[in-house]
Amino acid sequence: MNQHYQGILKGRKVALLSGGPGSERDVSLRSGAAVAKALGTVGAHVVEIDVHGPDFTLPENTDLAFNLIHGTFGEDGQLQEILDHSGIPYTGENAEKSRIAFDKILTKEAFDRAGVPTSKWEKILVGQPPTMQPPYVVKAPRQGSSVGVHILHDASGLTAALDDCFRFGDMVLVEEFFKGRELTVGILGKTALPVVEIIPKDGFYDYANKYTSGASQYFVPAPLEAALAARIQQTALEASHALGLEVYCRVDILLGDDASMSVLEINTIPGMTELSLLPKAASAVGLQFGPLCEEIAGLSWAKGGTA
Repeated sequence: MNQHYQGILKGRKVALLSGGPGSERDVSLRSGAAVAKALGTVGAHVVEIDVHGPDFTLPENTDLAFNLIHGTFGEDGQLQEILDHSGIPYTGENAEKSRIAFDKILTKEAFDRAGVPTSKWEKILVGQPPTMQPPYVVKAPRQGSSVGVHILHDASGLTAALDDCFRFGDMVLVEEFFKGRELTVGILGKTALPVVEIIPKDGFYDYANKYTSGASQYFVPAPLEAALAARIQQTALEASHALGLEVYCRVDILLGDDASMSVLEINTIPGMTELSLLPKAASAVGLQFGPLCEEIAGLSWAKGGTA
C-alpha cells in the first residue's frame, strides 16, 4: 500500500490522549502505549496524557492531538468539541460525525437511508417490550467493545438484558439475530484494507474475546473468494460513506451462508493494541504500525485543511 504521508510526523509535537472515563479505559491505555512507541519510531515528539475527563491540558505548541480514547467521551463527540475549541488539530472525525457513528441507532438510521445492508431493528424505551420475536440481539446503543450486548435465542433472558442495557441510557436497540461469519474491514481514507475474519474460541466476539490473548483466532486476509472479498470491502466503504467518514474507521460485518451481509456498526477510533484488527489488516498490505499512524495523522490534517 502506498504511503502518502511518510515523514509527516518527524519533529512534530504530538499529544497522545488515552484512558478516558468510560468502560474501555484499560483498552485505551493499551492502545496509547502501543501508539506512543510507534510514533517514536517515525520521529514524533510524544507527550502521553492520561485523560480522566474534560479537565485535561494540552502541552504548549502541540501540533496534533492523537485521540485514542475508545468509547464514551473520546469516540462520541465530547472530546472532539473540546479540541475544536482549542484550535489544535486532532486525529479522526469531527464531533458531529463521531456522535452519529458512536450511536448505534443513529447509525442504523443512516444505513437504512443509504441502502446499506443491516439487520431489521427497532428502538425501545423503558417499559416497552420488543415487537419482534427472538432470536434477537439487545444492545445499549452508546457503548463500545461489545459492552451491553446480549444475544437472546428466547425471551427468558430479556428482562435481565434490558435491565443491563438501560443502565447506560434511556433507549435500547433490538435487532434481529443474524447468523454469520464475523468479519471486519478497516478503512483508511478512501481505501478498504483486507477483510479480517474473527473466530472466537467460545461464544461471540465480546469484550473478553476481544482483549484476552488467545481467546480468538484472526485470519488476515479472511479466506474468501476474491470477488466476495471485494464485495465485502465495497459494502464497508459504502457504510463509512453513509456516515460521511473521511479519516479512518473499522466496519464490523456479518456474512451469511448465502453471502448476504449485515453491517453491525462502525468504530471511528478502533483499537490500536497489539491484538487490534486495523493494524493487522494494514500490516497485511505492507503498512507497518509507525507508517499507519502517519497515514492517520496525514488524513486527519488533510480533512481539516491543515499542513
